Amino acid sequence: MEFCPKCGTVMFPKGDCFECKNCEYTTKITKESVKEYEISEKVSTNDSIIVTSDDIQTLPTTTVKCPKCDNKEASWWLIQTRGADESETRFFRCTKCSCTWREYD
Repeated sequence: MEFCPKCGTVMFPKGDCFECKNCEYTTKITKESVKEYEISEKVSTNDSIIVTSDDIQTLPTTTVKCPKCDNKEASWWLIQTRGADESETRFFRCTKCSCTWREYD
């Protein structure tokens, strides 16, 4: 992954260069940058990469009882599902059985 030396934004490949979408700084893609980051496939700047695998455990966890299996640990995240003047909705996913539930304030 290349970062723009001017503004710090992630730079994306475009042709044979890395381009900053924020300030339009460009730099040539070199063998060193390709080898260092092991770029094996070019991705169009118009493509979105969305990771949907449940194997990646990057969410924070908390102690909470699962309503399905009584496990005491779950991953959690917040999403603004109602009006901007109301609090976010808390979602939990059990680390054992993957049961997902929500809580409101």
